Amino acid sequence: MNAWTLIVLATAAACGGFAAFYLLARRIDNYGIVDVVWSYAFAFLAGFYALAAQGWPVRRALIAAMACVWSVRLGTHLLIRVAGHHPTEDTRYVQLRQDWAGNFGPKMFGFFQLQAVSVILLGVAFLFPALNPTPHLHGLELAGAGLWLLAISGEALADAQLAAFKRDPAHRGQVCDRGLWRYSRHPNYFFEWLIWVAYFLFALASPWGWIAVVGPAGILYLLLRVTGIPLAEQQSLRSKGDAYRRYQAVTSAFVPLPRKAGRA
Repeated sequence: MNAWTLIVLATAAACGGFAAFYLLARRIDNYGIVDVVWSYAFAFLAGFYALAAQGWPVRRALIAAMACVWSVRLGTHLLIRVAGHHPTEDTRYVQLRQDWAGNFGPKMFGFFQLQAVSVILLGVAFLFPALNPTPHLHGLELAGAGLWLLAISGEALADAQLAAFKRDPAHRGQVCDRGLWRYSRHPNYFFEWLIWVAYFLFALASPWGWIAVVGPAGILYLLLRVTGIPLAEQQSLRSKGDAYRRYQAVTSAFVPLPRKAGRA
């Protein structure tokens, strides 16, 4: 199948799947599951491209494995978090209920469909390598795979460090400034972005792969300006107050960096 056929089929499946999970979200009255569905969707998309495209099998298998490992790890992490707080909903969706109060159902359905489209757009990073017939790996692909391994390890470590900090009752109400969190207020977000940079590097070795720049560019914008750091910072300031303001004063917001001189 050619690229356009694969995209059309994937889009139809994604829109249908997200519509079904919208109905599930209505039933359980928790729209936070869209984050879980979004994360897992990439594993299905990359697997579909790897099976249906006609590129070099080794490359198809490698990019699909990279996508699936990341997708399943992130999706499972979010599933545990959403399930652990249910029926309490993530604050982002509580706010959307208020903002869209006059027409919440249709707008939230549209939001779910927008997530489906975003999966397809970001998934071009997996499509173009799956179509590439060149029977050997390019240096950019090896660099992308190496960066991906570093990034996913960093993200997993950051998540584990934060989870361990929160499990200790003595840390209730405190700010996590241990491990990677000492050098970045959001190391998990940084490594998540780096994963998409790695996918872009990998895709660059394939024809039209430059289009995959939409991944790191779009994710960076969302993390820095929309649903990532801004909302997380607001929530932390509400819950931790001055302790978090002191943390902000000495710690980088995104890229892990040494603490400011004289204020460590």
